[in-house]
Parts: sequence; structure tokens; C-alpha cells
Amino acid sequence: MATVKEFRNNVRPNWCPGCGDFSVQASIQRALGNMDLEPENVAVISGIGCSGRISGYINSYGLHGVHGRALPIAQGVKLANRDLVVIASGGDGDGFGIGLNHFMHAVRRNIDLTYIVMDNNIYGLTKGQHSPTSAFGFKAKNTPQGTIENALKPAQVALSAGISFLAQGFSSDVNQLTSLIEQAIQHRGFSLINVFSPCVTYNKINTYDWYRENIVNLEQDENYDSSNKALAMQKVFETNGLCTGLIYKEDRPVFQDLVPGYKEEAITSQELRLDDEYFAKVMNQFA
Repeated sequence: MATVKEFRNNVRPNWCPGCGDFSVQASIQRALGNMDLEPENVAVISGIGCSGRISGYINSYGLHGVHGRALPIAQGVKLANRDLVVIASGGDGDGFGIGLNHFMHAVRRNIDLTYIVMDNNIYGLTKGQHSPTSAFGFKAKNTPQGTIENALKPAQVALSAGISFLAQGFSSDVNQLTSLIEQAIQHRGFSLINVFSPCVTYNKINTYDWYRENIVNLEQDENYDSSNKALAMQKVFETNGLCTGLIYKEDRPVFQDLVPGYKEEAITSQELRLDDEYFAKVMNQFA
């Protein structure tokens, strides 16, 4: 039986001191340990950005992909080996910029995996440009007069696209984030956890204190019903997307359930060799 310790390795993260991504990494490791999973049964697939390094910091199968492409890789991994717990991860620039199209289609496919986005409202790895989630007027190195583009709201986009599990966390609340990750892994379908993860080096606006003053924790609302999509949409708009907790969850068939002939046994465990008679029949078509 694995513990949290077994999901740690000897690779030292090179994130800036105080980066919110440390807490995301710790929360993933705690969740995996709490769920008694084994490292060989988990795969973490990441994109490009500071957050993309996380696949190398967790003791499991992992792949550091290219920019915006964590989700296509993760979906392929899950389809090839349905027995793996697959976690895709990246940042707001990676996931909601170049990777937005992949995100939208992953939502509607509803393949059974968990996507964790470390949202810091800036491109940190390239040293401070505004990202898709930066607020209108946000001043960055490339927008000294303030960005003139409206911010993309991940929760609103996810709900509109038909996501089956949506949650948001905050790097400063590891206990809640750990619980949300456990729930997301247990959910059968595509799950998104958007994490407010401050960049302490290049974003001096969306700080830990700023989030503490602006976030609404839905878990403190006894009347909130995460199965009510209309209510979820209402809360997301009321809070301008700045809410944490389980926002919405519904049960519906996953992609694999709807693929004709998709076997219960993982493809990686199946005998993929064609029998001689069938192979000859195929080859005769090209004779």
C-alpha cells in the first residue's frame, strides 16, 4: 500500500520560493497517497510552462509534452490503458491559450481523466507577459499600458462546454485542494480543477492576499447545490469566477462507454497480434 512519501522523488523543484505550484504538487501527492494508489498505476502528463515541470516532480509515470498539448497526450494514454489514473496538468497560458481548443473538445468527449490547471494570470516561464486569464487593463512587460483584451473565465467556459465535473481551488488551502483532487479522480468522466496559484515573481496584483480578499468558498454556503447547473452558472457569474470548491458535477456516460467494441481490458494488456488467417485476408487486399 503506497503512502504520500512514495509519490515523492529526489528531483528538487526549481520554482521560485513562494510559488503556488508547490502546494499543488503537495496536494496531488497527498491525494494519491490518501487514495492508496500505487505510483505504477498513475500517469501525470504536463504541458509547457513553470507548471509543466510538475510531471517530473511526482514519482509516477510522467510525460512533459509540448505547449498546449497535455490533454491530447493524456487522452491517448487513458484510451490505451484505461486502468491508469491519468492526471493532465499545466498553466493558464498553456491550457487556455494554445491549448484551449483541446480543452473544449476534451470537455465534450468526457474521457475519464483529471485536468489540473495552475492559474496565475501570467506567463511566468517567459518572464511576465499577460495570459488569457489576465484581467482587462492588467499591466505586464508586454502591456505596459494595460491589456485591452477581456479575460477568459475558465469556469464559465467549462460550464458552457458541458463539463461533467468542475471545481476550483486555491494554493493556500491545501486541505480543500487535496479533497477536490480526490473527488475529481473518483469522478468517472472529465474533471477540471482550476487552481488559483499565485506567481510571486511576475504578478504583483493577483497575490495570496488578493485572492483571500476576493475568493468565495462555496463550501461555506449550506444552500449551494453542486448538481444544479443553473445555480453553478449563476454563482460563477456572481463571483466573476472567483469561487472555490466543487462547483458542478453530473454523471453521464464517458467516451469509452460509447465506443463500439471498446473492451473492458486495457489495450496495453490485450493480445494485439492478428491471427494468420485474418492477416492474410488483409494482405490480399493489396496483392
